[in-house]
Amino acid sequence: MPSVIDVKGATLRDEPVPAAFATATGKTNAMFRAVFRELANPRAGTASTKRRDEVSGGGRKPWKQKGTGRARQGSTRSPQWRHGGVVFGPKPRSYEVSLNKKERRLALQAALSDRFSADCVTLLATDGFDVTKTRDMAALLYGSPKAAKNGPRTLVVFAPSELDGVGNQLTRAASNLERVAVTHTGALDIKDVLGYARLVLTTSAFENLRDAFAATKTKESA
Repeated sequence: MPSVIDVKGATLRDEPVPAAFATATGKTNAMFRAVFRELANPRAGTASTKRRDEVSGGGRKPWKQKGTGRARQGSTRSPQWRHGGVVFGPKPRSYEVSLNKKERRLALQAALSDRFSADCVTLLATDGFDVTKTRDMAALLYGSPKAAKNGPRTLVVFAPSELDGVGNQLTRAASNLERVAVTHTGALDIKDVLGYARLVLTTSAFENLRDAFAATKTKESA
């Protein structure tokens, strides 16, 4: 059950875990496929080597077939020669992995469920939020600036509607905190959720995620 804290870090209340995040645990295969896709798709796939028929030179036989006492060779561009071709080397290719939208959403839902079940989610009440300095942000998330240097890696998530207000303040105040990242629910992906030990959601971001996955569950049930 996530706790709701204010701008001073004091606990205001406990919020019940939404049903959508209480029943989607254990989807490890979907989470693996989603993370694999997010890591694979950005790969450029531009690695390239030359085969023996693509390297220059080696047009004639280096020595006659018999009588020299040496092993027979047909070309100086065979793989065993210096400057020879590469056997089974990489060629430009696409690493893109396809995953349907329903499975991607299920994987993100399962990742969030895992964080809720592990009690790694904190909610931040943004009423009257006014944090612009790094030390104040460190005190809010870790208790003190000193603790922020070795504290758990934290992902702060705000709602897209808060981008020009609270979102901008959070981004600026956390920009110099090495172990803190800030994003919004529209850009949130499973790699981010699983890559940080703790999630701090603004109450608006929490409501956005709760409503989005509750609507998905209702639609699937219908």
